[in-house]
Amino acid sequence: MKRRLEFIEGTSFKFYEVSVANQSVTTIFGRIGTDGQTQTKQFANPAAAQNHAEKLVRQKLAKGYVQQQEA
Repeated sequence: MKRRLEFIEGTSFKFYEVSVANQSVTTIFGRIGTDGQTQTKQFANPAAAQNHAEKLVRQKLAKGYVQQQEA
């Protein structure tokens, strides 16, 4: 699973990507047009990783981020 969210409002041009691979969740975030920062977290099992990723996406959507379509 990979999801990209963007927040464009006023002077903010931010992106947030979440991807799940087995037991790890990788997030990449930063200003649109940059490589951004990358963070990876390991979980006990794939279900826990998936749940964490979904929680992160819900939080960003609540803050006004919009999901982008995959190209």
